[in-house]
Amino acid sequence: MRPQKVRPFLWYNGQAEEAAKFYVSLFKGSKINSTAPGPNGTVMVVEFELAGTQFLALNGGPQFQFTEAISLTVDCDDQAEIDELWEKLSTGGQKVQCGWLKDKYGLSWQIVPSILPKLMSDPARAGHVMQALMQMTKLDIAGLQTAYDSAVAQ
Repeated sequence: MRPQKVRPFLWYNGQAEEAAKFYVSLFKGSKINSTAPGPNGTVMVVEFELAGTQFLALNGGPQFQFTEAISLTVDCDDQAEIDELWEKLSTGGQKVQCGWLKDKYGLSWQIVPSILPKLMSDPARAGHVMQALMQMTKLDIAGLQTAYDSAVAQ
């Protein structure tokens, strides 16, 4: 398979292979494509794929840390998928707000329902949906739908 023209490149402090294996275990259709050793014989670079998106991960050392300035967004089809990914990805990490979390490696994720763009597309209702979303930590589809539906009644 030809690599994507643009691929996310993630910098880890010795945990690239561990992180890739963890991520691959969470998403169907995911796999580790290859690893490359570093000078001391341990894995230096991991090429992996999550649900069709290719990534590179490097054991680059402690010089750089992840920040919230970049995150990975996961569109979820239903609440069960949101709940499962939310719990698994946040274990050992940090649950933040508005569907954001940090995993145990410090990488930020947004776990969002795939219906969210539809709920935000009507300008008359988007404010109500956003107001509800801002009150949530893990996103709740029923709560967002209620906010969308209640905006019509006003």
